Amino acid sequence: MAHADTHKSYLDMAETLLQSGYKDAAAVITGTSLEVHVRTLCVKYGIDTELASGAPKKADAMNSDLKKADIYDGLRQKQITAWMDLRNKAAHGDYQSYDEHQVRMFIDGVRDFMLKYSA
Repeated sequence: MAHADTHKSYLDMAETLLQSGYKDAAAVITGTSLEVHVRTLCVKYGIDTELASGAPKKADAMNSDLKKADIYDGLRQKQITAWMDLRNKAAHGDYQSYDEHQVRMFIDGVRDFMLKYSA
């Protein structure tokens, strides 16, 4: 269904999945795109993406660090936290806790975020 060579980006792949009725897969892929972008923003702004132990930071910690560094404000941080929660629900099989419309807003919101805060 989702052939990487037919899509420009993972968000485009998520779009195709959502249009084909696969909201859960679309949510997971969108969330992964968001996490990768947050990590890339941290690198861009010199924010550590690893803990002192060398383990990778969780997405929530990086999101908090970006807010603390004034890369974006608290409202944006809260939106990203909410999106990450949707992604986690999809990844852990809590499929009834969100609907297709929320996944649509998730994809559109992440696309807008990535354009506004380019890495």
